[in-house]
Amino acid sequence: MLVDTGAGGLAPTTGRLLPNLQAEGIAPEDIDTVVLTHGHPDHIGGNTNADGRPAFPNTRYVIWRDEWDFWTPEQVEQKLEEHVREILLKFAPENLPPIQGKINLFDRETEIVPGIRAVHTAGHMALEISSEGEQLLCISDTVLHPIHLEQPQWCAAVDFAPEQVVTTRRRLLSMATARKALVLTFHFPFPGLGHVVQKGDGWQWQALETTG
Repeated sequence: MLVDTGAGGLAPTTGRLLPNLQAEGIAPEDIDTVVLTHGHPDHIGGNTNADGRPAFPNTRYVIWRDEWDFWTPEQVEQKLEEHVREILLKFAPENLPPIQGKINLFDRETEIVPGIRAVHTAGHMALEISSEGEQLLCISDTVLHPIHLEQPQWCAAVDFAPEQVVTTRRRLLSMATARKALVLTFHFPFPGLGHVVQKGDGWQWQALETTG
């Protein structure tokens, strides 16, 4: 199972997903489930190869139904603000229609595979992963920067529904704190793994210590 496919050709330094997987001994054919947390370019850019075909031929792709519907041309043109429209619209038509025949649309929280549960958020799919009594909470872009833990009411330009974002953010951060779960973020500084602790009316990020 793979969570998101990266940014593809978004920048000169991106698009290394397949070589990195192969360096770990994982071929594209080995992946049978790809979870798309949401439809931003840096999360779906590796859905397809250079020839426009699905990069993972034996895969079912999983995404929320409302998120998939959002990226249809009829909806997205009306809902995206002008300053982010160009870059976001470039990647959705290239990386979503080619996987349409392989897509599984979820409309409720459910277990995707044993031990990995989809958690609904505002436009995102968070993941609750359980193994041998431990938990990992993958929160994707629900929290974009450590400052959002201390100031959960602050929103970014790509947060299209600010009230929902803040509600969702508080829900996930409370969950992470109560369960003492390891948290995986997408945009935090390396390693992007750590714990969330309560700090006043907000929270604080404690990055996992790394060695070497």
